[in-house]
Amino acid sequence: MLIIRPVRPTDLEGLLGLAALTGFGLTTLPRDRDLLAERIDESEHSFSRMAQRPRGESYLFVMVDAACGQRVVGTCGITSKVGGFEPFYAYRIHGTTIASEMLNVCKEIQTLTLVEEHSGPCEIGSLFLHPDYRRDGNGRLLSLARFLFMAEHRPRFETQVIAEMRGVIDDQGRSDFWDAVGKHFFEIDFPKADYLSMVNKKFIADLMPRHPLYVPLLPLAAQAVIGQVHPDTRPALKVLESEGFEVTDMVDIFEAGPVVSVQRDEIRTIRESRRVVVAEIADEPLRSPLAHILNPGADFRALRGALDVLASGAARLERATAEALHVTVGDPVRFAGTHGQAREKGLP
Repeated sequence: MLIIRPVRPTDLEGLLGLAALTGFGLTTLPRDRDLLAERIDESEHSFSRMAQRPRGESYLFVMVDAACGQRVVGTCGITSKVGGFEPFYAYRIHGTTIASEMLNVCKEIQTLTLVEEHSGPCEIGSLFLHPDYRRDGNGRLLSLARFLFMAEHRPRFETQVIAEMRGVIDDQGRSDFWDAVGKHFFEIDFPKADYLSMVNKKFIADLMPRHPLYVPLLPLAAQAVIGQVHPDTRPALKVLESEGFEVTDMVDIFEAGPVVSVQRDEIRTIRESRRVVVAEIADEPLRSPLAHILNPGADFRALRGALDVLASGAARLERATAEALHVTVGDPVRFAGTHGQAREKGLP
């Protein structure tokens, strides 16, 4: 059984193992022991604070395989609010119409304008699943479990939620957009810039060009990847789109991957999730549709399992599910259907 729970210091080696598989461009899962240890520490502090409003807390989760000795097979995260001392940077795409009656020309020219946000939205990220586990809806569970947590603790998170999708980068860490833009100002290659952005974003403020960039002046290869996602990221984008996220007019400043956004309370899992009390624990398998189920207590954990909603409005769980969630009769759980057709299958 696969279980999602908050990261622990003992997960460090497992996270390093995942980081070694990520390729280039997944900034929030660096191949750096000290940085990962710092992320774990920040996450533990965030979970312990029980903040009443978002102040930039970082929540990191891991997916573990309980059948393989709690092996870490995936990770995902939430930042309650981006900005502050380390601003959120992006390029906003603007369209400007130019015209000449004499030449009979009328066309739209796109420009990229730097956005520096010091009081930004909530951001989800750090999503990565071991290749051996990319099946049976495991990636969807890993992505959507974050929204069950957000549904349970809405005041902790800004009302707008964004995700920066990884852009087009080749296997050697080369980005056509970076080579056409950032490399001229930073004089380092893309992997180095990507790594440094996790350590300290000050170099961005120091060197990033402030004037608009005219897209037609960029090489065609760089123009072609603006707003495009890495092939490995397309499944994650589809999951978010099914939850209500939409592509915005902003792209990443390094490799021009798209930024998607949605209002927190319009996310399908948040909107349709329900909190119920466990009334029965069954020893026999349930024939109910699968749901994403969360233990909303201090021992937060989430998984995919069968759940019956009884006539009383309470829930019945299979014993293995209840034990994995660390819940018993009388405890609350929050759940949502596994996909957008949940209502047709008897789930809220």
